[in-house]
Amino acid sequence: MNENEQNMLGNIFLSHRAISTIVSHAAQQSYGIVGLAPKNLAAGLAAAIVKDSSQGVNVKFDGKDVTIDLYITVEYGTRITSVAHSVADSVKYQVEKMTGLHVESVNVHVKGLRVSNPDK
Repeated sequence: MNENEQNMLGNIFLSHRAISTIVSHAAQQSYGIVGLAPKNLAAGLAAAIVKDSSQGVNVKFDGKDVTIDLYITVEYGTRITSVAHSVADSVKYQVEKMTGLHVESVNVHVKGLRVSNPDK
């Protein structure tokens, strides 16, 4: 995908990877998110070999709308639905603000829970 915008100075191209990086940073800044998770076993193996900032993010662009699938690990003890709604809203806002594209939906897939501090 390359979102293509023309203006009098030239063209602007946005790649899937650029949008994925925005999504990744927005998600990791959200409350209750421990990290992004690979979407399947093959992606998990690839992530173990190569560090990829877009791990756990899948971006689809149909020519006018962006659909985002986000795979996350949530902090144990937080309300999962609240965290999922919060991260979806944050990701949608950040992508629309930074790119100017319309985000049709952000689908959040909770792949696991993690206890960060077992002493509590």
